[in-house]
Amino acid sequence: MTATDPALTALAQGWCALSLLHGRIETHIERALQAGHDLSVREYSLLDVLSRQHNGEGGHLQMKQVADAVVLSQSATTRLVTRLEDRGLLSRYLCPTDRRGIYTDVTEAGLKLLREARPTNESALREALDEAAKSPELVPLVRVVESLPTPA
Repeated sequence: MTATDPALTALAQGWCALSLLHGRIETHIERALQAGHDLSVREYSLLDVLSRQHNGEGGHLQMKQVADAVVLSQSATTRLVTRLEDRGLLSRYLCPTDRRGIYTDVTEAGLKLLREARPTNESALREALDEAAKSPELVPLVRVVESLPTPA
């Protein structure tokens, strides 16, 4: 394959379009969440991921799993957790069966903020997708995002 190979060019163009769509969506949601709830996209994502934990087998996530879910390094995730803990939105405690493990839970204040921010996030996502659909090169990607099944 060479740098002028049409398949490579198409692949590179597809990646650029995906990157552009992601950037537009994230920027739009970031502005809405900051303005309405003093939350970043990453903070919202972290609260959302942690709010889905449950008691029982495999119900609590380890920091590596949380980091993977919010697409950050473990150290960046730990700093993010600390910031939200300082704001009273998260709490940490030792795992009862493994004293080396630390769990992180969303506090009542964090759950309240998440409930308030969720409609803002959804609305901003819809707006960003509608705006992106006005660009012909992004239409196929917008349709794919819209067609993804909702997780159970």
